[in-house]
Amino acid sequence: MKAVTSGYAGGAEDNPTYEMICAHRTSHAEVIKIDYDAAVVSLEKLLEFFWQVHDPTQVGGQGNDQGSQYRSIILCAGAEQQAAAEQAKVVAQQKFEDPITTEIGPLEKFWPGEDYHQDYFAKHPTEGYCAYVIAPKVKKLRAALAPRA
Repeated sequence: MKAVTSGYAGGAEDNPTYEMICAHRTSHAEVIKIDYDAAVVSLEKLLEFFWQVHDPTQVGGQGNDQGSQYRSIILCAGAEQQAAAEQAKVVAQQKFEDPITTEIGPLEKFWPGEDYHQDYFAKHPTEGYCAYVIAPKVKKLRAALAPRA
């Protein structure tokens, strides 16, 4: 990865804040923007990881995090990315009994989150949410990335 930035997208309101998102005063979702080198990792591989680390069939949130700001969403920076995401969804659906509810659409505008949201897991690995929700997802991804013997 070149960079991962936490932020907000998928809504129409300008300059959303975490407080506005949590108070349901915007239609944005909490998202990450991934800047990557396609020579190092493909978009298809990133999409594969996306389907693995959360429940794309859950409506209205993720796990105990409920609300539209936690919905499963892929926002694309062009038609090529959107086609890849749609194709990846078809492939991923074969692994899920329930229908995938992930929204896929164009990225209109990405709003970076506040500084304290950036690299949150790295800065707070022992906090409850990080230790019990994020750490298992990171472990799952590391296992998927491990060289096969």
